[in-house]
Amino acid sequence: MRLLLIEDDRKIADFVKKGMREAGFAVDYAENGIDGLHLALTESYDVAIFDLMLPGLDGLSIIEKMRKSHIKTPVLVLSAKRSVDDRVKGLHTGADDYLIKPFSFSELLARLQALIRRASDAVEPARLSVGDLSMDLFSRAVVRGGKSVELMAIKRMGCSAGFTFLKDGGDGISSGR
Repeated sequence: MRLLLIEDDRKIADFVKKGMREAGFAVDYAENGIDGLHLALTESYDVAIFDLMLPGLDGLSIIEKMRKSHIKTPVLVLSAKRSVDDRVKGLHTGADDYLIKPFSFSELLARLQALIRRASDAVEPARLSVGDLSMDLFSRAVVRGGKSVELMAIKRMGCSAGFTFLKDGGDGISSGR
């Protein structure tokens, strides 16, 4: 899953990037609105997280330009602007969800997973299966023959290799693994 993060607060950005990568997302990051807009208009993402108060171009303007360009990437606004009017304005502008800072990472992740599920229109988009092997795409839980399989993190490759294996039919792994 590809995620675009546009956030000017380095500490928050690093926290979100680390957590999202651990959850299996490939994260592209911009710390200002101009660079974020460029990424949003030129790359394809499964979901995006935007701050509102950004240098160069604010988050609502980025959302407006995306929607005018017919880009339907689900966008979650992550902002310190907490009034009901701010939230309603964000949603009316084209954001799909709005989360107020400070926030819980588990809630952020759950909201993103819900956005992806709704955008995919799949009956069961959260699971891949081949034979007796299945993988929950959000929790990264793997089960083979009814038994849980413990996974080890691979620093450079993340979980994308596991997704490719399952999507391609899984001929490369023996039953002993």
